[in-house]
Amino acid sequence: MEKKLIGIDLGGTTIKFAILTLSGEIQQKWSIKTNILDEGSHIVPDIITSLKHHLKLYEMQPNQFSGIGMGSPGTVDLQKGTVIGAYNLNWKKLQPVKDMIESGLGIPFIIDNDANAAALGERWKGAGENDDEVVFITLGTGVGGGIISNGKLVHGVQAAGEIGHLNVEPEGYLCTCGNHGCLETYASATGIVRVARDLAEEYAGPAELKRLLDDGQDISAKTIFDLAKEDDQLAVMVANQVCNYLGLACANIGNLLNPSFIVIGGGVSAAGKFLLDRVNTSFLKYAFPTVRTTTKLKLAQLGNDAGVIGAASLALMIK
Repeated sequence: MEKKLIGIDLGGTTIKFAILTLSGEIQQKWSIKTNILDEGSHIVPDIITSLKHHLKLYEMQPNQFSGIGMGSPGTVDLQKGTVIGAYNLNWKKLQPVKDMIESGLGIPFIIDNDANAAALGERWKGAGENDDEVVFITLGTGVGGGIISNGKLVHGVQAAGEIGHLNVEPEGYLCTCGNHGCLETYASATGIVRVARDLAEEYAGPAELKRLLDDGQDISAKTIFDLAKEDDQLAVMVANQVCNYLGLACANIGNLLNPSFIVIGGGVSAAGKFLLDRVNTSFLKYAFPTVRTTTKLKLAQLGNDAGVIGAASLALMIK
């Protein structure tokens, strides 16, 4: 009988699980809420309990699995299988995740950063077309990413793939990292709203986005892009500025790495072709001539499944 893989996508609000074939097809999936109370001490025990319950439910044994792969926020030690500094999980202290899960389940375990896992997912079964040279950018509350070169994740010494901290505007917005002008401060969901508020202060013409902001209503990146698609002039200005910064970042990535594909995912990417076309225009403006013709920008295809699929692919690397 062909063995299976387990993929886990650990997030601040939910933990997603999937059982997959060795070729990456999802056969079962489920999720549980993330309990971050008591310094996140319930998270790993909850994972073990949920997996035991579902293996019993599906009448499966630990020896039927090649391994478990997990994507996690925070700083991951790949060799030791530990995580520290995942503040949205309340994991301020070192978490021996690998040791706990292997002793609790008896299945080999491997862990990497969550953005890296999503990159692997999109590369394996999504927009990356299983190419050896793929960069993934995720636009959500922040901006993250993962780099795959020669078919392998690039980790650097410790922090490769921090795409959200590419500088796109020297002396620009202050970032949570302490620097100014990081891509994350402009192209994340929160950054886009920040750009809108600033541009609205200087905008004098009629625009629905201007009215919403002046009325003190809550808006989102989705609101802005939806209005831009309807040709709201202020929203178009915001979208153009954000996409210009994204295109600049993609050109810098392309010039440095020349991947086959730069895949754009995360919640903001739901703006679809409208977003991609504008990012691509700036990419073509700033990219090295050879890069323009060999690196292609694409929208992610897997949505919320990218994390579990990519995490499961990690388990293929277990010796």
